[in-house]
Amino acid sequence: MPTLSRASTTEMEVTSIRLEKELKDSLKAIAGNRGYQALIREILWAYVEQQSGTPSGTLQRQDIRATIPATAERAERCLVTGRAIAPGESMLLGLTPQGALVPICKTAAESTAV
Repeated sequence: MPTLSRASTTEMEVTSIRLEKELKDSLKAIAGNRGYQALIREILWAYVEQQSGTPSGTLQRQDIRATIPATAERAERCLVTGRAIAPGESMLLGLTPQGALVPICKTAAESTAV
């Protein structure tokens, strides 16, 4: 997942959650030196953005591993430029290093050579 700027830790609330030891160990292994709590926050933000349909971040060219031509079935927002993508409009799906497919407008792909 691309790292997005969020609130500083002083602006966060402490929350307790129970996790299976195996899950916590797996999260620690995946997170590496950035810490598993930061990874959990990224995962939760990604879920909220996916469910609400309003992604808040943008991607840089280096965040895209590959693109796939597509047609928008619903209104989308380009994660490179923030431009709206209308239903029926040609677009690209960008593959992130984490395996997520994200909407990218064709003009962004052309101007950034994705």
